[in-house]
Formats: sequence, C-alpha cells, structure tokens
Amino acid sequence: MRSWPTPSVPSLPALPESLELYDTSRAGLIPVQSRESTASLYVCGITPYDATHLGHANTYVHFDVLVRYWLACGLNVNYVQNVTDIDDPLLERAAATGVDWRDLAEQQTDLFREDMTALRVVPPTTYLGAVETIPDVVQDVERLAAAGIAYEVAVPEGEGATTSDYYFDISAAEAATPWRLGSVGGYDRPAMEQIFPERGGDPERPGKRDPLDPLLWRAAREGEPQWDGGSLGAGRPGWHIECSVIARRHLPAPFTVQGGGSDLRFPHHEFSAAHATAADGTPLAETYVHTGMVGLDGEKMSKSKGNLILISRLREEGVDPQAIRTLLLGHHWREDWSYTAEELAAAESRLARWKDAAAQAHEGSAAEGPSELQYALMSALGNNLNAPAALDTLDLWAAGHMAAGTSRSEAVDVVDALLGIDLR
Repeated sequence: MRSWPTPSVPSLPALPESLELYDTSRAGLIPVQSRESTASLYVCGITPYDATHLGHANTYVHFDVLVRYWLACGLNVNYVQNVTDIDDPLLERAAATGVDWRDLAEQQTDLFREDMTALRVVPPTTYLGAVETIPDVVQDVERLAAAGIAYEVAVPEGEGATTSDYYFDISAAEAATPWRLGSVGGYDRPAMEQIFPERGGDPERPGKRDPLDPLLWRAAREGEPQWDGGSLGAGRPGWHIECSVIARRHLPAPFTVQGGGSDLRFPHHEFSAAHATAADGTPLAETYVHTGMVGLDGEKMSKSKGNLILISRLREEGVDPQAIRTLLLGHHWREDWSYTAEELAAAESRLARWKDAAAQAHEGSAAEGPSELQYALMSALGNNLNAPAALDTLDLWAAGHMAAGTSRSEAVDVVDALLGIDLR
C-alpha cells in the first residue's frame, strides 16, 4: 500500500537523545532510549470507512512530533502504520451506502493521505493494509493453534459457514508466555469486561473458553469477503492479530514505542501484544503511549456518534492546516479535550503572531551549533513530549523575550523540523 509524500524536514544540529514518556503499561513516566541509533514506532492506523476527523489527526500529529524529535537527535526512525482495510465496520458502512467495500476503503484511505499531507505529517517507513498481510496472519494463527493457544469455536447454524472460527486462549497464553491480561492496558478485570463489548468484543459468544478471548480468524460466511486460510479454512482475520503480525515482520522485537489513541489500550493493544508474544515468546513493545480523546460539546468525537469535525471539511472551509496543527499541539498528547470554533480561531491568531515574528527577525548566517530556540524546544519535547510547553516557548520568542539572536532562517528551520509548522 502506498503512503503519502514526505514533507521537507530541515536538518538540525543533532542534540543528545533525552526523552521521557508516560507509559500506559507501567502507569508512569519512563526514559525512552533507542537501540543502535534507531528508534522504532508502530502507530495503529485507520479503519477506512469514514473521513479523517480531528481525533485521528490529534493522534497522528502528536506521534509526528515524536518522529521529528527523534530525527533532531540524529536517529534513524523505523515507523510502521497499518490500514484496517477489512473489518466489520467497513463492511457495514459499505452495505449501508451501497458502495463496494474495496472502493470505500480506497476512497477513504486516499482522503486520509490528503489530510496527512496537508498537515505535514511525516509518513511511515512502512504502510501496510490488513488485506495484503493475510498470508502472514494465517501463518501466525496456525502457529498459535499448533501451540494450543488458539482454539476452534463452531459457527452457529444459519450463518453459512462450513469451518470454525478461531479464538485466542487467554489462559493458555498466560501459562506459556510472560504476557498477563491487563499488563498492557492497565485495566482490571471488571473494567475489561465492561469495555470489551463496547469495542468490538463478543463476550456472549457460545463456545468460548473465556468471555474475553478475542477472535483471531473468522470463518467465511455467505456473502462476506474471504481468503485462503490454509488449515484454518477460508475466512478473514480478526482485528488485533493484523497489527501484531505487521509489527513483528517490520520492526525489531521489542520495538521502542507502540502508539495510538487511548481507546486502543484495551482490547486492541492488549491483545496485539498478547498475540505477538504468544507467537514467538518476545514482548511486542517497550513502551505503550496513548493519546487522549477529542470531543465536541463535551462528548467524545466518534463515527458512531456522528459528531465529527472532519479535517477535509475544515480545509474546504479555508482553514489553514497549519492552524489545525497549532490547535492540536496546544493540547498535551495525554489530554482529553473538546473542540470549539473559538479555540481554532485562537490558534489561527497564534500562528499569525509567530509568522509575523519570523518575518521581522534578522537574517543572518546560520549558527555553527544548535540555537537557543532549538535547545528550548527540544527540552520541552524531551519532557513527555510536551508540545504545549513548546508552543509557549514560541510565544515567548515571538514576543521578544527569548532567543533574540536567532535568525529568521534558524527560527523557521527549527520550528519546521521539530513541530512541523511552517512559518514562511
């Protein structure tokens, strides 16, 4: 699957890596270190049945800042992202709108690419759809079945299936691997039991050994897309297995950061980690980083609620994508917040002040080493990727209270490289 164009990211004098991030799995701030000068990142991608909304953009823009911070430290970045281009919500939306599910997925993925390009998000190194990874999914589910960690559940009569579904056995995985239920998402059992059916789980499914056991392989039903499943029989993958399979084949084990919205803590990241660890005995990621939810009028913004602020719609209305980026980075990545038009207007004014300050800055020769502004911004970002503090630093710079000796070209390059905001 093709990604989107890479924005020009200015090269800065490298500063030593000094990053702490809040890790969901350990419920605290921890130092994050790359290995062999390479940082590795997996951020779960979209299910392309509707356009990119502000909540999506919030996640991808904040992880873009993480990528830019690593680049400014002189590191190589191996960044992987998926597209869940086969899943129940996609099929349901396609059926409801009378559009072929493949066409819907491609249309919405194209729109996502356009939005990410407009927001100047650095694309992943590897960008893969679930459909193109199905042979690898089959391989891993077969491996889990051979190890006794996947088991068959008969499909109810009347659903048109001739083979069984396969589920992941939580108890068997806990007995055989270092993974434990709740070790990633940090929820206790009662909380997981409440969340599971709200996020695609099927706790009432007859034949399951544990209500929380997740689906690995769905046997082909009449009228549904299907692929060769080898010994599993024809069908299609469950949700969580696709990310564990993609990450395992394109990132080191364990990789540096697993990222996504906080709604992915459980069950998605919990079971992606479980599947990968059960398949080869190695933890999936070193650090789990989850962005906050974006709401509208006090409610979570979501496709199911229909209360979406679409990036494409804002762009059509003439909103500068750089102002959208400023709005997003004005909130800490862990923060839950609610969108207002007034806050967007404030972000537009803030961006204009920075651009005015850049236009009025003196033009001088480039400094031999890092500028004061670079030190200040990287110090803010190194402390739990504190983008709001970085933007406050820009306010001080624009008001003439710091880094007065920074030339126009230095300021423009530093802000562009670290925050992805173009002040030209």
